[in-house]
Amino acid sequence: MSSIAHWLSDPRLHDYLAIVKGARNGFVYGVKVRFPHALIMAILFGRGDWRSRLLVIYKATKQHALNLAKFVSLYKTLLLLQRKANGGKERSADTFVAGLLGGYVVFGDRTAVNEQIVLYVVSRVIASFIPRAGAPYSKAPADISVVRPIPPDPRYFSIFAALSWGAVMWLFQNRGEAIQPGMFSSMTYLYRDSETWRDLKTLLWHNT
Repeated sequence: MSSIAHWLSDPRLHDYLAIVKGARNGFVYGVKVRFPHALIMAILFGRGDWRSRLLVIYKATKQHALNLAKFVSLYKTLLLLQRKANGGKERSADTFVAGLLGGYVVFGDRTAVNEQIVLYVVSRVIASFIPRAGAPYSKAPADISVVRPIPPDPRYFSIFAALSWGAVMWLFQNRGEAIQPGMFSSMTYLYRDSETWRDLKTLLWHNT
């Protein structure tokens, strides 16, 4: 055991073991995020018997978990290669290049799961441009451990929220084909299914 502990603490192996740990964490996080989401979607909008629904849940969870594991390990590997090519120093553009290549290889294939993940990421990227509350944008300190997220300025966030909802409702009404399928199903359930009912039961208890 002492030899294993020594091997695990060897600084020469740290970067390589970090790739393994990154793949592990990506897989676990993917399962934690996707499984409950897929389960709820299967209950609310799933079709067919429960055997087929469980298969859909399994496939979606597996793809999400494996893709995150692949991306994290590939991202860390590309960072390591760039760092080695630059004499052990990391450049500011290295993260963008690694993310760019990793995103293309892992998430470039258009599937329902990949589309949801990419839309989640792009929404966070766009939201990052909202001015922060109480502090202007500044260069991140060298020690990333001291960085703390700052919430958006409430005034700008209100405008961002209003524009987002106005845009998505216009799209739903006029260009529904452009909306991501999962969101389209949710919006149909909320806004269109609520327009029809046959009796008291379908008004208050069952959707249809």
